[in-house]
Amino acid sequence: MATTTRVWISPQAHERLHRELDTLRYLHSAGTADENIDANAAAVRRAWEKRIQQIHDLLINAVVGEDPPNDGIAEPGMVVTIRHDATGDFETFLLGVQGAEYADMPVHSIESPLGAAIAGACAGQRRTYRLSSGIPVTVTLVKAVPYGLHIADLDQSAPQ
Repeated sequence: MATTTRVWISPQAHERLHRELDTLRYLHSAGTADENIDANAAAVRRAWEKRIQQIHDLLINAVVGEDPPNDGIAEPGMVVTIRHDATGDFETFLLGVQGAEYADMPVHSIESPLGAAIAGACAGQRRTYRLSSGIPVTVTLVKAVPYGLHIADLDQSAPQ
């Protein structure tokens, strides 16, 4: 039997996905009576159907807002900071799921080359992944904190 991969999303992303799904279902159902639609309208309807299915699949497998343990290990639901070893540049992003549209930061999926490379890493560990061009890139995990703690830290540091 195949196992389904659970995906982590924030409560905000969960709410946005539900709103988007409701809107797409409404638009799709409103156009159902149109039997004489042109090729462009048919393509739009197929795109809506594909996105409806994608959102449905995300929501069915979602773990909503349950932060992973604050153990410093890079895993879905963690905000990670990495250092690109070749340049010394730092990058912070959520290790989450593409398609959930987090407005406050970039997201790398666990299935992306970078996400897969750093999954399971602890602070100080180096990992290498390949760009689509085949070029290897080495990064070092600087830190990984649960999304909820990251947001709480931002809220505390915001001017009152």
